[in-house]
Amino acid sequence: DLLDEAAGGEDTRFPMARQLFDSLRRTLDTLPDYVQVHPGHGAGSACGKALGAVASTTLGYEKATAWWADYVRNDDRQGFVDALLEGQPDAPLYFGRMKRTNRAGAPLLGRPAPLPHLSGAALAEALRDGAVLVDTRPREAYAAGHVPGSLSLPAGDSFVTWAGWVLDPERDPKLVLLAHDQEQAHALRARLSRIGIDGVIAYATSLAGLPLEPVPVVSPARLGEVPDALILDVRTRTEYEAGHIPGARQLYGGRVLWSLDTLPKDRPIVTHCQGGARNAVVASALRALGYTQVLELEGSYEGWLAHRGQSRDARA
Repeated sequence: DLLDEAAGGEDTRFPMARQLFDSLRRTLDTLPDYVQVHPGHGAGSACGKALGAVASTTLGYEKATAWWADYVRNDDRQGFVDALLEGQPDAPLYFGRMKRTNRAGAPLLGRPAPLPHLSGAALAEALRDGAVLVDTRPREAYAAGHVPGSLSLPAGDSFVTWAGWVLDPERDPKLVLLAHDQEQAHALRARLSRIGIDGVIAYATSLAGLPLEPVPVVSPARLGEVPDALILDVRTRTEYEAGHIPGARQLYGGRVLWSLDTLPKDRPIVTHCQGGARNAVVASALRALGYTQVLELEGSYEGWLAHRGQSRDARA
């Protein structure tokens, strides 16, 4: 398993990749070309890079067209391993829990009941009792004013992916969704349930009457003025290697909550991604977990690049 580390095990990517090459060799040597192959993963899965969208294929077709065909044909094991592992996505936090749940079996939930609506005092009481508010508004609305301790998880295509980064059913057993209406809340609850997050107890449509605060930010021009700051780049390793802010530490957003023991609480942390979307999710989770000195880099890496270009133009 190339993602064995996600289950809390050792990083076994390299020996597993070599075993995968050997398995391919044995398979192609012993089975005829007409054998059908039905993939267990499809396009868009977080379980690997550039996964194809075809519903089925054959060994013969794969031998003729697959990226790995020449490596197997030329018995280039190391070349196969290098190509396979280059650019693989980092495993998000929930993969370890997903593996354990799949082995043990998920509980039967039955038909979900309609979610109750909370507002004002009832919402405040639920939060005081330990419920976590999942704010599904666009990140710009969250940044302008949000409930302290709430999580920013915009209701878009990446909602479930990002939820898997920052929500833990054991740590966050009770969730309240801030949504447009009950219909959207039910749809988002169903999406969360598909990755084993079943703790949604209610929904809200307004934050009226609750204390709100803006997201703390720092501009690229003033980044150097933040004393003793850790610059945390939550992009993928591939993005980081293509270009990064000098001195920044790369830690993929899906692994940040795995690595809390390596992040300081006694000094500022300035977080960024490429354009700000992933960063907003991670920064909200860190603040919710007691990291009180988390700042978001305005414009993220793209903003820093733009500022660097403007600075060079000004010096020219």
